[in-house]
Amino acid sequence: MRRRITYPHREGSCSKQAHADFPAEGIFEREAGRCGFFGPASHFHHRHAPTGWSDWEGELRPRAFNFNLLEASTQPSPWDVPILLSNNECKIRVWQVKQPMEFLSRNADGDELLFIHQGSAEFFCDYGHLTVATGDYVVIPRSTNWRLEPHQPMFILMIENSEGAYSLPEKGIVGQHAVFDPAVLDVPEINTAFQAQYSESTTQVKVKRHQEVSTITYPFNPLDAIGWHGDLSVVRLNWRDIRPLMSHRYHLPPSAHTTFVADGFVVCTFVPRPIESDPGALKVPFYHNNDDYDEVLFYHEGDFFSRDNIEAGMVTFHPAGFTHGPHPKAFAAGLAQQKKRTDEVAVMIDTRRALRFSSDAEQVELRDYVYSWQEQKEVK
Repeated sequence: MRRRITYPHREGSCSKQAHADFPAEGIFEREAGRCGFFGPASHFHHRHAPTGWSDWEGELRPRAFNFNLLEASTQPSPWDVPILLSNNECKIRVWQVKQPMEFLSRNADGDELLFIHQGSAEFFCDYGHLTVATGDYVVIPRSTNWRLEPHQPMFILMIENSEGAYSLPEKGIVGQHAVFDPAVLDVPEINTAFQAQYSESTTQVKVKRHQEVSTITYPFNPLDAIGWHGDLSVVRLNWRDIRPLMSHRYHLPPSAHTTFVADGFVVCTFVPRPIESDPGALKVPFYHNNDDYDEVLFYHEGDFFSRDNIEAGMVTFHPAGFTHGPHPKAFAAGLAQQKKRTDEVAVMIDTRRALRFSSDAEQVELRDYVYSWQEQKEVK
């Protein structure tokens, strides 16, 4: 067993409480932390913004991508759209689907998490039928057969937990009903809509394993269950059922907004909430280096109060080992207490191991994003 070296210490002019009561006006706080936001950390107080660089050379830089522009995301099968960001545990895609699937999909590599960014559909799987719509998360256990019948064009963020399974976070002292009560989770039903799709027609199943696709043909529709029992199933959660943890005196770290825990990464959801009201509390995300995790943020809807020139359907990437935080105008607005609540909705994916970028992602990269912390700099 290893025990980390711990020695809470104060040096120079500093605050007693993280993210509050800075020692002087015009000071910028920076958190350097390990193990995401769960491990040892120190909080520095700087005279200049830690994101105030004037130039950047090299590939280890903050990036932004406009996934709205990704032409390759429009395919009949989710396994035909390109992987955009990935490591051994996590694969991130976006899929734009317009027509009903004429086949079944099955991911034999791991659990799949769908976030419905736009559109709605009837969802059929081994477990039954669900109606899914904008704002829904749909957790699909490994090797589940499923298909969609869209009502209108859909834009879906897909997060594969390769070789792993999704679970809920431990909620500790706030109890199991905090953030969202498990009672709000929906599972598919063996209802009349499901029974109506029983068929003796030839049906194909496209199975993905090791990122290769095999096709299995049946002389009937395999979605023919008449019932089931157990504690493994597709599960649906809408972001509107999330009731975020809040503190009027302290800006909570992103880990307080964890929605799903995977093998090697976590998925968090930022939803509308009141902004901290205590005069001494920081009112925007704090500058920090997350020195063990890459951070990916998918912007779903609303006014993204810590970012300039970012719109729904875009993604930012902040690699482990460098300092990042709010853009200058957002930081100034926080100091001025111009807003009383946030109205943004975003999905964050924090990965323990470094992510790689595909050529498809790089084609829709906003190359100037690294300079977006400079005053008046436009993102292109």
